[in-house]
Formats: sequence, C-alpha cells, structure tokens
Amino acid sequence: MKRTPAVAGQFYYGTAAKLTQQVERCIVPHAKKERVIGVVSPHAGLMYSGSVAGAVYSAIEFPDTFILLGPNHTGLGAQVSLMDAGEWEIPTGILAIDEKVAHKIAVNAPLVKRDTSAHMFEHSLEVQLPFITYFSKQARIVPLLMLTASVEECRTIGEGIARAIQAAGYHIVIVASTDMSHYVPENVARQKDGMAIDRILALDPEGLYETVVKERISMCGYLPATTMLFAAKALGAESARLVHYTTSAEVSGDYDHVVGYAGVVLR
Repeated sequence: MKRTPAVAGQFYYGTAAKLTQQVERCIVPHAKKERVIGVVSPHAGLMYSGSVAGAVYSAIEFPDTFILLGPNHTGLGAQVSLMDAGEWEIPTGILAIDEKVAHKIAVNAPLVKRDTSAHMFEHSLEVQLPFITYFSKQARIVPLLMLTASVEECRTIGEGIARAIQAAGYHIVIVASTDMSHYVPENVARQKDGMAIDRILALDPEGLYETVVKERISMCGYLPATTMLFAAKALGAESARLVHYTTSAEVSGDYDHVVGYAGVVLR
C-alpha cells in the first residue's frame, strides 16, 4: 500500500518546487558528513524546526535505510506500531519501506506489532521525509510509532532493532523523532531541555527516561529517543554531539510559550 501525505501544505509546502526550496533554506551547505549510528531530529513545522532537522541531515553520511522512530500523537493503533510494507509518498518523492529490515525487527522485538492505522495521520515521521528525499532518492525507510512503553520495554525494542541492523549487513541509521519542551517560557525550556540533552549526549537511556518523567519535561518523543539510545549502545556507539538547539521563539517572537528543538548525532 502507499501512504499518501497527511500534513503536506501544513507542516511543509505541498508542492515539489516550493518544498525543495524550503528544505534548501534549512540545510547546511558544505557540512562535514559523519558516518553515524543514530540521530535525534525534530518534527514541527519546517518554518519552526527545519533549521535543526536540516543541520542534522546535512551532517550525516546517508545510509541505505533509515529506521524512523516517532511518538504516536493520534492514539491510533498498537502500543508500538510498525508499517512493514509499502511506500510513503511526499511531494518530492516516494520512499519504499525496507521490508527485510522491518521483518527482522518484528521477529527480534515481539512488542512491535505490524499496524498501519497508527501511521495514517501521524506527522512525526512524515516531517523527516523532505530532508531524506532532498539528499537521497534511493534511501528506504522502516516506520515505527511508539504510544507507551516502560524503560525496560524501550530496552527490549532497542536491542531488538540493533539485532535487526546487525543481521541486515548494510548501513542503517536510526532516527528518533522528537520535539523537546512544549509551551513553556523560553528560559524553562532551555533549562529542562538541557537536562534531557545532557542524558542523550551521555548515551544514558535510563537517565533520559527518568529525567523526563521526574522533571515532567514535555518531550513528546522521549520513548523513541530512549529506544534509539539503547539500540545505538548495543551497536557500539561511543559518543554523541549536539548539532543544533533552538526554540520556536526564534521564529514566532513569543518567548512565553515556546517549543524546543534539538538535533543530535551519535557515532
């Protein structure tokens, strides 16, 4: 089946020409490209978070396949929903699902359920695709959405993803799609987001999960980020780098109700 765009014309421009121009304004020309295991990338409207996502995708060597982990905002579908076959379409391209890797994840992480309903209206993974298609028309994707999970369930899923990647035998990058603090004053966002970012940079999935819960940080994708960290550690990640951090206030001018955006690469 083909998944058609759910948020084209809302989160990003709805025509190929305008979307290409929009992405071009977000990327970092001549950025040094690193071979990475995982990344953290935001998923707000491109006018707000595109500069962060653009910096992330500009900084990496592109793999054969991206495993996309995002939060389930709609509440539809399973606890952890995997779309394991078909294609995703956006104005600038069509991306095929890597069915081989999707199958290996389903086998290695039993909590993951094959489910398409969760993906139909969800924006958190779709908003990554304009950047992927800008740099590569051949890259494939494996889309997963997380609704709820304990820290131990994140570990189980992450380690299952790592086994699937090891079995595949080609370059795969895990994308944890998340925005940071939501609708708090800018100084609060920067302080609380700093706590979460510190745990990501320390490659500390348990610490990230605990910090977000304890400090009540409204980071929508902390489950995908925690899971990605467990997977990256199992794959031998040794370091992480903050590529860019900003808030919506840079665009909106509203410093009382901001959303934070962080971009991180792990290698």
